[in-house]
Amino acid sequence: MIPASPPKVITRHRDGQIRAYTTHPGVFGTLEPAAVFRPRAGDEVVESAIHPDLERVVYTTLNGVVCRTRAGELVWASDFEPYSDVVHGHRPGCALSSDGRTVWVYRPDAMAGRGGDRWVVYDADSGAVLTCRELETVGHGAGHHVHPVDGSVYLDVGEGQDGAVVVRGTPGDDGGVEFVTYPWSDRCLIALAPGGEQFMTVDHGQGDVAFHRHPGGDPLFTLSVEAFGYDPETTFVEWCGGYLTPDTAIVTLGGQSEDEEEEEWFRYHLVDVHTGKAGGEIAVEVTNPYELEPLGDGSWLTDGPDGHPVRRTRAPHPAG
Repeated sequence: MIPASPPKVITRHRDGQIRAYTTHPGVFGTLEPAAVFRPRAGDEVVESAIHPDLERVVYTTLNGVVCRTRAGELVWASDFEPYSDVVHGHRPGCALSSDGRTVWVYRPDAMAGRGGDRWVVYDADSGAVLTCRELETVGHGAGHHVHPVDGSVYLDVGEGQDGAVVVRGTPGDDGGVEFVTYPWSDRCLIALAPGGEQFMTVDHGQGDVAFHRHPGGDPLFTLSVEAFGYDPETTFVEWCGGYLTPDTAIVTLGGQSEDEEEEEWFRYHLVDVHTGKAGGEIAVEVTNPYELEPLGDGSWLTDGPDGHPVRRTRAPHPAG
């Protein structure tokens, strides 16, 4: 039996709203918003994060980061200066720490014409800058991955055809943050294990998937396309997937059919993350490989009607 995990807060942006959904145990099917937030007039939201109490939201725009209450009151805001009129090629991102006390914001300033990229840590209540790390990257965007146990945060910076850079920030007892850059530029961070003991990456060239020990990054095992029974000349590993449970990961394989249609296809394969053995497929009803979002508790999300996520599981559960 998979142990019950705390409810996760999922965000979706639709119709000018930031919608927050929670994944309570035993609740499956189409999820209804647990809270709805509205950004400031004129703000185009790039990415958002909801406080655990569902009373505040933090979101990024192309030129700043904003914190607002559920009632629409401004808590704080921080502008990215100087203002950039570049509208494509850079997507600032944000995440809340596991304890909700800090906000981590990736600024792709190089692509925005503001100098070098930065990773900034704010006080979640006041908006005061606690730490600002200059990154040696030229990223378009980045994914934050918050460690579920030790409070560290991983940042996966995508540099387009130049690869990806993975950085980890760990808060110290003195209020500072220790930053570590992993010694590779050809691996994309996909997910952290539910218990935080390992993480999953995919080769930027999409030739394999690897699992690494947290926090050092030492590889535990690597699986090539051939390990799943496919031809590497026609098949690749997608930059998506994740941990279905603490013991099982989902790896996505894709390619093109060899007939005249040359239709693109993708399939989800299971991997035992302790033995390193590739298993069979899991059937998921999606329209593209990146729609699947494994939650680590045996369930996953897909897109549903009106932009609401749908939560599903392979285990029997009450209808709902």
